[in-house]
Amino acid sequence: MSDIQEATNQLLDVNLHDNQRSVPVTESSIRSESKNLHVTIGATVPTGFEQTAAEEVREKLRSPCKISKDRGKIYFDIPVESLAQVHCLRSVDNLFVVVQEFPDYQFKNTKEEVLKDFEDLAGKLPWSDPLKVWKINTSFKKKKTKRKKINQNSSKGKIDNGQGDKLDERDVKEFTNNDLDSHILDYYENPAIKEEVSTLVGDDLASCKDEIDEGSKEETELQTLKFRVTCNRAGEKHCFTSNEAARDFGGAVQDYFKWKADMTNFDVEVLLNIHDNEIIVGIALTEESLHRRNITHFGPTTLRSTLAYGMLRLCAPQPTDIIIDPMCGTGAIPIEGAMEWADCYHIAGDNNPLAVKRAHLYSFLCLHSKPSWGLPIDAVQWDICNLPLRTGSVDIIVTDMPFGKRMGSKKRNWNLYPACLREMSRVCRPGTGRAVLLTQDKKCFTKALSGMGHLWRKVHTVWVNIGGLHAAVYLLKRTPQAFVHPVEQDGERRTPW
Repeated sequence: MSDIQEATNQLLDVNLHDNQRSVPVTESSIRSESKNLHVTIGATVPTGFEQTAAEEVREKLRSPCKISKDRGKIYFDIPVESLAQVHCLRSVDNLFVVVQEFPDYQFKNTKEEVLKDFEDLAGKLPWSDPLKVWKINTSFKKKKTKRKKINQNSSKGKIDNGQGDKLDERDVKEFTNNDLDSHILDYYENPAIKEEVSTLVGDDLASCKDEIDEGSKEETELQTLKFRVTCNRAGEKHCFTSNEAARDFGGAVQDYFKWKADMTNFDVEVLLNIHDNEIIVGIALTEESLHRRNITHFGPTTLRSTLAYGMLRLCAPQPTDIIIDPMCGTGAIPIEGAMEWADCYHIAGDNNPLAVKRAHLYSFLCLHSKPSWGLPIDAVQWDICNLPLRTGSVDIIVTDMPFGKRMGSKKRNWNLYPACLREMSRVCRPGTGRAVLLTQDKKCFTKALSGMGHLWRKVHTVWVNIGGLHAAVYLLKRTPQAFVHPVEQDGERRTPW
């Protein structure tokens, strides 16, 4: 309760209305009401992982959770004291507090009548409790990170890599120029996409003076709140567009609260979610998606942290398990795994030396941000088809395989996928080993898996949307059959590690 009390003390003088409709705010009333206040929280999650997110809510918050018929959303009830814990959920992208839900809204026949109903709706909604939650939430939510292009010519800072030597940005470029193709470097070293995100182990390490100054200004300017309305609509039987609904409903909200409309620098974001005949009105509790928490650099195929968590949770890691990501890229999966399952040992590997260096650098930064503990991650440069690991030594394999779009090609996947599955079956522990593999090249993967039926058994498939691409997450179980090393052309058996 201490965090909530501190937050309310800072915001006691906030007047949400400029006229007689203002909500009376006093220290005693907020403290007493917040103790018994229960609200419904909505969360957007990666499509396909709604059940995984619901399980996390039930496990960590001890709250019942409902999966929305609108894909990618879940809803759960919590006491306001649990609001800080909600922001620590690993499977959710964005959060909002529900103002009111209309499960079977009856739309009128004409556009004019429907839009008029939206205007009338704004003054009938129970805004009081959701706005109290929005105020208390101010101390928990992560501010949207300002991202600036990095001037490569002026980037002379050096970073300690934890081994006594310094890593210079120019050294990194010189190192990669000899080993990487130019199109890979375009993704990793282009200053337009090279950026760091301020969420290292939950701490806002990149908070700067400008953000602090802006935060203090916001506290003094909350008398005239700025807002915007965002309409998310799904369904084919609507006679209106999302923009029309947001425009008319937003105009009514402005008239009711006397807030100032601002589409970019807003304080309050009102959500109007419409799915067929269901309408849910809410107030956003996050300025930036929580999936960005572990992104250190943007590569060509950077994976969302929430999706990485869902993939890891599918294979149910147990203490002391050895978990590897043999194609780690920017390290989203092993970083997420090490932060949530610290009692396991994680290995991040890739054939790209710059990706491996950044994964190692991130684990080093986390070690120094939390002096009492470090992330149990090792980063290794290797070839996915010839892993330097002992046979049957790995418990879990989780990786994002090349789609053949931004990295590699569909043609190369026909040779790569069978080789990957074969090598994964060698290092994975027979009988108990698991693998969770993400790919959009489903035809190629299915063909490769069909030739490995004696080593891998498909347990479950989750269909997901990755940047508009219809992809699949495959949960595989390693069969008890021992791996037999393939005989090379010269008749000699391959030397095991």
